[in-house]
Amino acid sequence: MTTVPDADRIASVLEFERRWWGAASGRKEVRIRQEFGWSPARYYQVLNALLDEEAAVRYDPVLVGRLREVRATRAELRRTRRPGTGAA
Repeated sequence: MTTVPDADRIASVLEFERRWWGAASGRKEVRIRQEFGWSPARYYQVLNALLDEEAAVRYDPVLVGRLREVRATRAELRRTRRPGTGAA
């Protein structure tokens, strides 16, 4: 059974991501730990799951759309990379 995140969690994660979009990863990782108490890996797991939630789209359709595009681009790059070389 999948648990639907509550509105407060959706808002806090999306607001954080909007503020820190494109920031240097080291500083962002420190803020993730301070603000959420999560590892950066956990933060990105939660963020990725939120991108599939209709409530997240309603909350900020532009940000969610942009993040979905980034996710799709990265997935495509992983699919087209030649095994063992890291190259396409």
